[in-house]
Amino acid sequence: MQIGMIGLGRMGANMSRRLALGNIRIVAFDMSDAARTSMSGVSGVATVDSLGALISALDAPRIVWMMLPAGDVSQATLDQLSGLLAPGDLVIDGGNAWYKDSMRHAEALHAHDIAFVDAGVSGGIWGLANGYALMVGGDAKSIERATPLFRVLAPGPDQGWHHCGPAGSGHFVKMIHNGIEYGMMQSYAEGLSLLRGKTEFAIDIAAVAEMWRHGSVVRSWLLDLTADALKSGGALDSIKPFVADSGEGRWTAIEAIEQGIPAPVMSLALMMRFASQGSDEYGAKLLALMRAGFGGHAVKHVEPESPK
Repeated sequence: MQIGMIGLGRMGANMSRRLALGNIRIVAFDMSDAARTSMSGVSGVATVDSLGALISALDAPRIVWMMLPAGDVSQATLDQLSGLLAPGDLVIDGGNAWYKDSMRHAEALHAHDIAFVDAGVSGGIWGLANGYALMVGGDAKSIERATPLFRVLAPGPDQGWHHCGPAGSGHFVKMIHNGIEYGMMQSYAEGLSLLRGKTEFAIDIAAVAEMWRHGSVVRSWLLDLTADALKSGGALDSIKPFVADSGEGRWTAIEAIEQGIPAPVMSLALMMRFASQGSDEYGAKLLALMRAGFGGHAVKHVEPESPK
């Protein structure tokens, strides 16, 4: 079996490697010369320097898997592909795309008789060794055609991947998955911060995290990763308190509003990420001014820089 892989970032490159290990032949393209060079010498993976060359190198009917950032980059690539691919070809979008965009992309490609599958992919940098969780959406015929790929990429041939429903459903399930992830991460961060704050007990936080991994109802892979990181005493010393958000958490919060279903944990976890990015600085300053205004509370001022 042969597929084209577009995008050789951390996910796309390792997915290509795992597919190649499963005897899937890969023709790969990335706009970055360095990304293409990084795959040099990987058995079963051949790189090309343009989308046109990738399509020409694949036998029809083709399968092309995209691992690109959601938004303009993915849209531009799909626009190009719609003019390069032929009826009967299949596009799989494995990026973190908004499910409504995926529904629209499926409809647009269908007009060219090109099939579309959306695949929510989880597993991060550990997926190469452990396999990826795959949440896929599309018509039954397209899913059946892509099943050999899912069976290689997943942790096991018959586990760790699921056909969620029609086009868009895979990215919808992945969106909710990431919203849950936001809440779990925030909960661990808050709990461990409370342990650290009880200084009179001198709690060994790394030891507690490790202990929780065994038999506790709060054990999880996220806890495993956290406990491993905390074993190094200075693991946090060089890290800034800035947490990015990929967009999935925002989409989940919007979905909760649109459905009228309360999702306070996931939504507040997203707000805390905004806070870490400095988005609350102006509001925090205003709150300090208000407290000073009505209660005469002292305001902390920024210390002037010492002259050099």
